[in-house]
Amino acid sequence: MTTCQQLLHQYSPIWRDATVHPFLTLCRTGEIQAHQFNTWLVQDYLFVVDFTRMAARLLADAPIQHFDILLAGLHALRDELNWFRVQAADRGLDLETNRQPTCTEYCGYMASLALTPYAVQATAFWAIECAYNQGWQLPGHMVPPYDEFADRWGNQGFTEYVQQLAQQADEALAEAPVAVQQQAEAAFLEIAKLETAFWQMAFNAEQSYAAESYAN
Repeated sequence: MTTCQQLLHQYSPIWRDATVHPFLTLCRTGEIQAHQFNTWLVQDYLFVVDFTRMAARLLADAPIQHFDILLAGLHALRDELNWFRVQAADRGLDLETNRQPTCTEYCGYMASLALTPYAVQATAFWAIECAYNQGWQLPGHMVPPYDEFADRWGNQGFTEYVQQLAQQADEALAEAPVAVQQQAEAAFLEIAKLETAFWQMAFNAEQSYAAESYAN
């Protein structure tokens, strides 16, 4: 039977690429360039908007016993979107901008998961939150102002939430036929690929693009 922990172990090199990246290392040391970080912040806000829609679709397909955890996650996403808006305002960034191709691809993939069984959606949802959790946690203590971002997704409470999502995904996978478990495995691999690309998108951001798109 496929489990979340098994996926992390079986595909550890691929998952490492999704959660350990020079972008995050530079955040830890404070050497990240403003245009790189600002690109990530704006595009991640746009991503979280669509991730919230994914969370709502997941809740619509979930068994009742999974409601409490998912509803708590939706409540946290409301606060997260508001927090992003504050962060953007403090930096003079315009959130009313276009998604970059990498963000568009990721958001499109999340939307496509609505057509898959609940076990696949639950596995994908856990994988996305796990990537946030480990990505911001693994580098270790970050210098200000990036420590606030690390604390948001790397704190113990969020880690426990990710573990609860894994448990719910495992419950769904335990009842799923082999073909659905294989779909869930494919979703995990796709998310790992998209997470890696998202970090790289911000890391490769061009200063001229950032200055044009995020001017005060």
